[in-house]
Amino acid sequence: MANIIIAPGRYIQGQGELNNIGKYAQPLGTKAFVLISKSGYDRVGETVKKSFEAARCSVYFEYFNGECCKTEINRLKARFDELGCDVCVGIGGGKIHDTAKALAYYVKKPVVVVPTIAGTDAPCSALSVIYTDEGVFEEYLWLPANPNVVLVDTDVVSKAPARLLVSGMGDALATYFEAKATADADAATCAGGKVTRAALVLARACYDTLLADGLKARLAVEQHVCTPAVENIIEANTYLSGIGFESGGLAGAHAIHNGFTVAPETHKMYHGEKVAFGTLVQLVLQNADMEQIEEVLDFCMSVGLPTTLADLGMENPTEETLRTVAQAAAAPGETIHNMPMEVTADKVYAAILAADALGRAYK
Repeated sequence: MANIIIAPGRYIQGQGELNNIGKYAQPLGTKAFVLISKSGYDRVGETVKKSFEAARCSVYFEYFNGECCKTEINRLKARFDELGCDVCVGIGGGKIHDTAKALAYYVKKPVVVVPTIAGTDAPCSALSVIYTDEGVFEEYLWLPANPNVVLVDTDVVSKAPARLLVSGMGDALATYFEAKATADADAATCAGGKVTRAALVLARACYDTLLADGLKARLAVEQHVCTPAVENIIEANTYLSGIGFESGGLAGAHAIHNGFTVAPETHKMYHGEKVAFGTLVQLVLQNADMEQIEEVLDFCMSVGLPTTLADLGMENPTEETLRTVAQAAAAPGETIHNMPMEVTADKVYAAILAADALGRAYK
């Protein structure tokens, strides 16, 4: 099997770049279908509209219903076809990105992804995570290509709630550990091949950036300002983590996140918050050095990521609940089987309890 690395056609990051979205989208199509939330439109809708008008492109806005599910994708496809649009644009957070990418796949048109938060590594990937209408993980939709354009306006992102940036750090935290596990197992990645050295370097750079600039970035966005540390963390959360997870591989942390989606108590938690705890569970599964575990615990606590089950909203979970989570995480076909050892539901259950104990002891 070949070593493969994939990436979006163009990644653009900078202050005020949303003003140029029409210029970047115009070579792809002249009738843009923009998927956005009502609050997102209130924040940036006029800027987007003016930019498309300046580029002599028609633009149609459609409000997102809140879940990346088949029902929503089918609704949007019917609307897209009705309007006769020729380019998809997703403006918002991870579920909007995944929905826009899935829509573009089904209508066979290009897609532009515009994060208004740096809360996940979804923007750059050739992947949509599909949930049920109720928000439970259903399946991965592997796409034949990455987005044509990813556009990040760091002025917009830095004004989003700090918790969203921190959640993105939680998602990015898993990148290096999952890529390293995948490489150690000589397993295939989401890119359809083996891990490249370039992907491992990007994944490591992602982790190093989090440790160096994570706390500084969180404090800056709490003041709604964009500093060099914020710029670095936005790039780490969005691009380094995006390329790192996709071409480096997914392993334990994201499978454990998927397991936690079956527990209703965790539904109020963001994706990256659950992935951060999943990273601790993966490190326990691997019997990582205590020095490494303490480094991750220190980072999580400094920026405000979960380190215990209580932090995930599971104050007194029953054994039955946690075993259900473990079984979902270790289901056949889950990415946890990219780990460089055999993983069973019993082992995941034990690692969840041990990670929770470590988090409680460290506090």
